[in-house]
Amino acid sequence: MSCKKSLEVEKQIRDWLYNFVIDLNLCPFARSVISDKSMRIAVYESSDLKKIIDSFLFELNLIQSVDQVEVSTTLMVLPNSLSDFDEYLSFIDLAEELMAEVGLEGIIQLASFHPKYQFEGESADSVSHFTNRSPYPIVHFLREDMVTQAINNFDKPESISAKNIRTLEVMGLDEIRRRMSFKTQDVFN
Repeated sequence: MSCKKSLEVEKQIRDWLYNFVIDLNLCPFARSVISDKSMRIAVYESSDLKKIIDSFLFELNLIQSVDQVEVSTTLMVLPNSLSDFDEYLSFIDLAEELMAEVGLEGIIQLASFHPKYQFEGESADSVSHFTNRSPYPIVHFLREDMVTQAINNFDKPESISAKNIRTLEVMGLDEIRRRMSFKTQDVFN
């Protein structure tokens, strides 16, 4: 993949958040975090795994050391690396191990988004994969206490996933393509 510029990448991520995640209400908690500007989008252009690990540790330290008013959640975007989904999943496993090693398991939670995201056991053409597809590989850092609070204040949080899949099924692949047109060649192949 050619080197992507940080500002261009951040714009694509914001477009994806507004036109897909928020507009379709795929994450009912996202709108407030984006509107209060406490979401950090950190674009790391390196393709070197050592640098990516160092960047992950930096972001992990940052989110747990600043007030949630300043940074409530972080999207670590990797436009030039981990394009292979299996390699990305291996990195997520490593990231979870690193988080446990530094004692942040149960304090910080990771969510994963990838252009080639595919849920295990689902057919390759299932629209369910698009609930976790994004323009670029992303590691999403969430504060566990904020997640718990959001879930406790939401009626039937266990229904979110099924609702999202129904929304995407009703919408159909053509509309999904239109909304995710920023990176069609990666997300749809």
